[in-house]
Amino acid sequence: MSESAIEKLVIVGGGTAGWITAAAFSRLLGRTLKIELVESDAIGTVGVGEATIPQIIRLNGILGLDEYDFLKHTHGTFKLGIEFVDWGRLGSSYLHTFGDAGLNLAGVPFHQYWKRAAASGHSHDLWHYSLHRHAADQAKFAKLDRVGNTAMTGLAYAYHFDAGLYARYLRAYAEQRGVTRTEGIVTSVQRDGESGDIKSITLEGEREVSGDFFIDCTGFRALLLGDELGIGYKDWSKWLPCNSAQAVPSERLETLVPYTRATAKKAGWQWRIPLQHRTGNGHVYCSDFISDDEAGEVLLAGLDTKAMADPRPIRFTTGRRERFWSNNCAAIGLSSGFLEPLESTSIHLIQAHVNRLIQLFPRGGDSSAERDEYNLRCAAEFEQIRDFLILHYKQTERDDSDFWDYCRNMDVPDSVTHKQELFASSGRVGRDVDDLFREASWVQVMLGQGITPQSHDPMADGMTEAQLTEFLGNVRTLIEKSVAPLPTHEQFIGQHCAST
Repeated sequence: MSESAIEKLVIVGGGTAGWITAAAFSRLLGRTLKIELVESDAIGTVGVGEATIPQIIRLNGILGLDEYDFLKHTHGTFKLGIEFVDWGRLGSSYLHTFGDAGLNLAGVPFHQYWKRAAASGHSHDLWHYSLHRHAADQAKFAKLDRVGNTAMTGLAYAYHFDAGLYARYLRAYAEQRGVTRTEGIVTSVQRDGESGDIKSITLEGEREVSGDFFIDCTGFRALLLGDELGIGYKDWSKWLPCNSAQAVPSERLETLVPYTRATAKKAGWQWRIPLQHRTGNGHVYCSDFISDDEAGEVLLAGLDTKAMADPRPIRFTTGRRERFWSNNCAAIGLSSGFLEPLESTSIHLIQAHVNRLIQLFPRGGDSSAERDEYNLRCAAEFEQIRDFLILHYKQTERDDSDFWDYCRNMDVPDSVTHKQELFASSGRVGRDVDDLFREASWVQVMLGQGITPQSHDPMADGMTEAQLTEFLGNVRTLIEKSVAPLPTHEQFIGQHCAST
């Protein structure tokens, strides 16, 4: 990068990625940076990310957004987790919740006590002791930080919302804070002959937009980082073979449930996302095992409500850029890589990269140390999420289609195999310190996909059988008493954030 200070930031591309970036930079660095976002209404956006994980609450908090106002404007609902249907085997289901099951005791995770009881003939599954599962089953929701006066945490949640409306909401926010929006399609990129840095972009009509730092939010094309700077792409499709998706909205659900559903199909899986005004649906699949026409038929046949449009196809290759920041350009969103939306991480990756870039943003001069750190941390996060997604496909008993035969038998990274073997042995989780997914998430998915630990942590033997039975019973009673007075999800939305 050049030696001079960075005064002008240019964001190329809008959509969710572009406007999250613009909103965050305008909030945190708006006093020192002039920010311009270039986008074209003629270029559509993929619109991924209608379902989120709890980290988005932190982003909205940093921006100072009013939660209920944001949900009103995006037709949003609340989300306690993701229900996985037919993944481990046909007829199975489990809920990957955002909270812990039960109550950890004496530094020992609750699932270790549950495993000890199960070995003695206890018949209830782990979700019998899940506050989130109990509320989800009854379609209930409310703000609940803690269960009574106990150490049991309350309801952790995220959101479902219309991604297009969220981008529009953040655009208004960013423009109020001085971000300039420029309409136009990029026709060429100009670079410094000595450093290779991007100097400016030229739009149709020969209008030039110059800047000191550029953020590529141009989607799968990666116009700046990929096409212009030539940063390659790591293809992970051998581990995550789905390469296509079709999406379609349908009428709203009769009962507004507070969770996403992911139903495994013969060559992929289908999502269902409940919004206030409609239901978001899509079929993620591998075109090597099913045709586009049949995939569309599978999607429409799996809808719970009447379709409101025709399915629209999307193509992708799972993986990431070899680097996320090169020269004076960083990629945010789909231009940085793509991990299918199975665990609703699309928007999280946007906000995580934006947050990391702001923390490491250079003032000018040599920024190689900051750039290396950024690339290192972004790569590690992508790979951690990749491994979590691979687990869903690899750890299955399904043998009813060629797709599932491939997934069950594929070679996976050693990091995934180690986690499987460790959990199968003693119910322990080999989790990285900075892993996005909590221990409770790994436990729920491993159990839900069919891994039964052979033994439990000996520290769970510190109470008698009678004490263990009483402990489990008390946990269940606390959960039932806490959920009973909660309003339904629909009632809570009606009272606080109903869209007009």
